[in-house]
Amino acid sequence: MTLLETRARTGAMARVNPVAKLVASALIAIPLILTLDMVSAAVALALEGVLFLFAGIGWREFWARTWPVWLAAPLTGVTIALYGETGGRIHFEWLLVHVSDGSLALAGATVLRVLAIALPSVVLFVTVDPTDLADGLGQTMRLPARFVLGALAGLRMVGLFLDDWRALELARRARGVADRGRIRRFLGMAFALLVLSIRRGAKLSTAMEARGFGAPVRRTWARQARFGWQEWMLVLAGAAISAVAIVAAVATGAWNFILGPA
Repeated sequence: MTLLETRARTGAMARVNPVAKLVASALIAIPLILTLDMVSAAVALALEGVLFLFAGIGWREFWARTWPVWLAAPLTGVTIALYGETGGRIHFEWLLVHVSDGSLALAGATVLRVLAIALPSVVLFVTVDPTDLADGLGQTMRLPARFVLGALAGLRMVGLFLDDWRALELARRARGVADRGRIRRFLGMAFALLVLSIRRGAKLSTAMEARGFGAPVRRTWARQARFGWQEWMLVLAGAAISAVAIVAAVATGAWNFILGPA
């Protein structure tokens, strides 16, 4: 476990059932997916900023975790501004590029929309431990234990895959076969890692079956996943953010239902 993950586990949000985080993220995202306007996205993003204060992570970790979102959102906006739907006054035009008032407004709404949808998912799930997530999915949502535990085992192997990749790279470098041909080296290492992963997966499935993970009986859990008032408060917070964003967009006339008639 890395230092960032250790700090995240000590935060206030780490004690909340991961299922509640999943539901809250979905409640925030669904209304924003159905509309494309700046008002609803801006209101949701502002309210999410208040929610982030209770996530239990510092600003340094916040930027370290969310920088891909802050990078992807403006890039998406630039694409929409250049190739989006033309409307109003045209500011720049060249071949397929048409920058107009309509495309700029659409680009701004898209940037805010991406931030409002992606940031809560990243921030809330920073504090999620894979084992806690498996407990929540198996006990709270009643998903099949075989699927949940198999996914947990696979997720736990991600760290080993990274270690294996570094070991393969060092071994090839020691043998003098990693000095040239970057693409060829990458393909060779990827194939070697695939073979190693298949062998490890076969051994892991055999070990899990030997310990009774596939037995056709009711499974018991080592830790109980609770869904109490903290979880309900987070779910209600997600629903409140969506409701306020929708009301604000409708009241200002900015609501733009993207699934409606053209």
